[in-house]
Amino acid sequence: MANFVLVHGAWHGAWCWRRVTDQLTTLGHRVHAVTLTGVGERAHLLSPDIHLSTHIQDVVSTIETEELDEVVLAVHSYAGMVGTGVADLIGERLHHLVYVDAMLPKPGETWGATHTSTVREGRLAAAQASPTYSFPAPGPELFGLSGEDAQWVARRQTPHPGHPYTDVLHFSPERVAAIARTYIRCTKPTLATMDAIWPRVNDPLFWDGLWLPGSRAIEMATGHDPMVSAPQELTRILLNCAE
Repeated sequence: MANFVLVHGAWHGAWCWRRVTDQLTTLGHRVHAVTLTGVGERAHLLSPDIHLSTHIQDVVSTIETEELDEVVLAVHSYAGMVGTGVADLIGERLHHLVYVDAMLPKPGETWGATHTSTVREGRLAAAQASPTYSFPAPGPELFGLSGEDAQWVARRQTPHPGHPYTDVLHFSPERVAAIARTYIRCTKPTLATMDAIWPRVNDPLFWDGLWLPGSRAIEMATGHDPMVSAPQELTRILLNCAE
């Protein structure tokens, strides 16, 4: 039996992992899909007080409260920031860190640092105009979804807290690189805000040369929400990471 902790990206919640969670649970594994403060079923907690550190603590608290060790921690999209912070704090409790088409930050970087100025300015303007300091979700078509899948995601997406977009993440690459890592890139279609991240995955100088040793990269021919569009394939990858 393996321990899986699954963390969604922006505008989503634990609900987005349902198809993966069902498969892993059926196989006898212990699975915790975390909903970050202010989104999903915790949208009633949305406020200007939420920061990146809040979301990191959401995941740390889940692992500690559930007394989990040897965790396969899978983090999607924005949650690459969260997972990197978690690995820096409690890396000794992780078996494998899986970045699912996720942010892969440098120390001292923000989530929005690699985005275009148009994207950054739009999200910040929306947050500043919101009483909860949040910005709205895009249409699921951006993630390569259509039909019932797109409708399902559209019904459940919620605005995302704004401060995590500009909060700086400080971490030790040495501590994070001590954990086995897999990066999954989703290619059909690719998401424009992830374009600056993929070159880092294959850069021998990234994290001062610490990233590539102990890491691997996998491509999935699906869109940015593979837990929705390709759950069986994603589940197989996660099971492999548990070995």
